[in-house]
Amino acid sequence: MSQIRPLIPLLLTAGILIGGNGLQGTFIALRGLSEGFSPSTIGLISAGYSLGFAVGCISVTRLLRRIGHIRVFSAMAAIASAASITMILITNPVFWFVMRFIIGIAVACLFATIESWINAQVTNSNRARTLSIYRFVDLGSVTLAQYVIPAAGIEGPAIFSIIAMALALSIVPISLADKSNPAPPNQVPFNLFAVWRISPLAVIGCIAVGLSMSAFRNIGPIYAEQIGFSVTSIATFMSAGIIGGVVLQYPLGAYSDRYDRRIVILTTTAFSVVTGLFLSFFAGNDEIRNVIGVFIFGAFALPLYSLSSAHGNDHARDGEHAMMSAGLLFFWSLGATAGPLLASVFIDVFGPKALFAYTAAIQIVFMIYTIYRLTVRAGVPPEHRNWRFRSLLRTSAYFTKLAAPPSPDQDKKWPEE
Repeated sequence: MSQIRPLIPLLLTAGILIGGNGLQGTFIALRGLSEGFSPSTIGLISAGYSLGFAVGCISVTRLLRRIGHIRVFSAMAAIASAASITMILITNPVFWFVMRFIIGIAVACLFATIESWINAQVTNSNRARTLSIYRFVDLGSVTLAQYVIPAAGIEGPAIFSIIAMALALSIVPISLADKSNPAPPNQVPFNLFAVWRISPLAVIGCIAVGLSMSAFRNIGPIYAEQIGFSVTSIATFMSAGIIGGVVLQYPLGAYSDRYDRRIVILTTTAFSVVTGLFLSFFAGNDEIRNVIGVFIFGAFALPLYSLSSAHGNDHARDGEHAMMSAGLLFFWSLGATAGPLLASVFIDVFGPKALFAYTAAIQIVFMIYTIYRLTVRAGVPPEHRNWRFRSLLRTSAYFTKLAAPPSPDQDKKWPEE
């Protein structure tokens, strides 16, 4: 703990930020329904956040190099807080889309800043411990945040205010306790064509995850509300999918490190399709069946981003891993922009059960493409890989660096900070 103690302010800041941001996605969907917005309108508002996130991913390193970590974090936390609380004042879909777009830019910059900052502070001896605590903070913050909604209620300004307060308060721990002044990170290479050339399957996988899982995170509350769940049950439903995503991350990752990663991706996607079809056609309106189904769905669907990223990095050469991380995160954000909008349109036309039929359809297409890639390219033998599976958050390119314990040659693969 003596090694971790200097990082506690950064981890506390991350927890407040993750909780506030995790609360916002579920709440906006439910509040939009209560305001009379259609599912497709809510999907468009959700797409605004992901579009802003993509813009933030591109611009954040330049901002960090220009004005430094604390100024970027403070400015973006203030912007996100102001945009969140402004949504109380004007209940209009176009205005909410613009505010969510601004919040997406700010949150992408906030995650990149805090994770770059943590990277600058960790050492070889405390990196694994720090990563474990970070993952625990992420899971705990997002799960607990779901239950703020039934506690505070959907109506009124309370949750908007709580979100704004969380974003503003995230500045406090690092401002009061962390006296470090990290050196600005080097510019992360950003070449989407090169990322596609290195691994088309990883690109399509990350887009597919964005299309499907962003739909679940943003439209899942609408699904649960329309099949008759209470607000508390909606929070449980969403939490079950998030917690489920943790269960198989490391077993699937360890297996993929030993065998052809594409086979693991194909098998995992197939189980995601089966559970998605179960939720769509067999779970009905029963709360227990839906919660169990979404738990299993999350267990197989959420690791696909990390598996796709690991496969892409298997083919990357020294010096290309930072570019792969940034590029795949950007491709994911493109999928995440379209996913909620497409899923919400299907719900408008066919009803709530169309959500998981939609995710299954996306994943079936990904399975077909994976099978195609198996026929045109040989896999990298496990003994020749210079990259191992890492359970990744889709927060910033810097998380991949945090999740990758340095080896003697690994420092060459990432820009020094």
